[in-house]
Amino acid sequence: MPATPLLTLQDWLAHCERIHPQQIDMGLERVRAVAERLHLRFDCPVITVAGTNGKGSTCAMIEAVALQAGYRTGVYTSPHLVHFEERCRIHGESVSGPELIANFSAIESARCQNGQEISLSYFEFTTLAILRLMSLAKLDLAILEVGLGGRLDATNTVDADCAVITSIDIDHTEYLGLDRESIGREKAGIMRTGRPAIVCDPMPPQSVVDHAREIGADLWRFGHDFNFSGDKLQWNWAGRGRRYAGMAYPALRGANQLVNASGALAALDALRDRIPVTAQAVRNGLGMVELAGRFQIVPGEPTLVLDVAHNPHAVAALAANLDAMRFHPTTHVVFGAMADKDVKGMLARIGFLVDRWYFTDLPTTRAASAADLAQLWESVAAGLSRRKDIPVSLHATPQEALDEAVAAAGAADIIVVFGSFYTVGGVLEHGTPKLQAKHLGWSTSKSGVSKP
Repeated sequence: MPATPLLTLQDWLAHCERIHPQQIDMGLERVRAVAERLHLRFDCPVITVAGTNGKGSTCAMIEAVALQAGYRTGVYTSPHLVHFEERCRIHGESVSGPELIANFSAIESARCQNGQEISLSYFEFTTLAILRLMSLAKLDLAILEVGLGGRLDATNTVDADCAVITSIDIDHTEYLGLDRESIGREKAGIMRTGRPAIVCDPMPPQSVVDHAREIGADLWRFGHDFNFSGDKLQWNWAGRGRRYAGMAYPALRGANQLVNASGALAALDALRDRIPVTAQAVRNGLGMVELAGRFQIVPGEPTLVLDVAHNPHAVAALAANLDAMRFHPTTHVVFGAMADKDVKGMLARIGFLVDRWYFTDLPTTRAASAADLAQLWESVAAGLSRRKDIPVSLHATPQEALDEAVAAAGAADIIVVFGSFYTVGGVLEHGTPKLQAKHLGWSTSKSGVSKP
């Protein structure tokens, strides 16, 4: 424990960075030891959600339906876009700094109990603090988003009553493996014997199915145990015990969200004996759910789209959604990404749609520089069957890149900000930008508020 008292949340977060172990063993023994010292336990059903893409959306949909059904919910998700407090919501609201500080202090005391100090990574420390906060919040339902993988993730110290695995693709290969089978095996580690395991991926790795059968989990597979259908106006869902027909599409946009919604409904169906929900709660919850940065369309002129797609699979979904909106004369794209991501793969998935790039640096040493991104684009563009003279500009921050895009865009154009959470968070720091066309006599300030 530092000699001086830690008074603010930022002090605690800085402390978590300082005590980061030099070498992480990627095991759960240390995390479990601290959890045992805290007697950490949940007295309500717990749903844990793992996967490459769609985790945050799935958590938000489960939360929204449960809230509409009258339950007191707790959600843990990561990373955050702007403020650390976003990582935990109690009854639909982000927790406060003082609430987190009290639990950070408890984790530090347990970590250093009786002079036997246990090393924790930043993610492990902060996860334990939020889990403790949630465990004491008298919840009816806890929803935990896995940060990385599943088997060795700090959230896996909690034995989930229901496991949900969303889409699986190639990401975090240095930790999870180089192929879908290896990655799927890691994510399947959140399953528990005799408990529901919801697999949303229409074509899951065989390793996921095999692991469920090996441990005797109650496997629910998309296309086998639950499914959806629909037309342009409405959609239907069917599971083992329930059916919902003639529903409006979820408030979260994009074709991929129906798969996420289907998984969310399957999880609630699997736990219906403990947390029953009405058809009206389902309709209201899916119709009202909100989650920043997931194909978030901000009304205005030009149109603004915010998306945290940061791997080729997610970018392919973003490109498909944008392709369905190709009524805009020019597509301006602000992009920033981590250097350890498959940046070329992302650029190749969306490059055919882009008319002008605005590459940006990000405030972390893990990020690729704007200049590096531009160089990677040059190599990708050489293989695309379209013109190669697409304008490119480099920027120090996402906000500066957005400002440049706004200055260059016409009223009927579209601006897309995507990539790392840092990229989208960088333009949300002062609120959601509201763009107004220059011909109306408006400009956009850096605060995100339109002023005449």
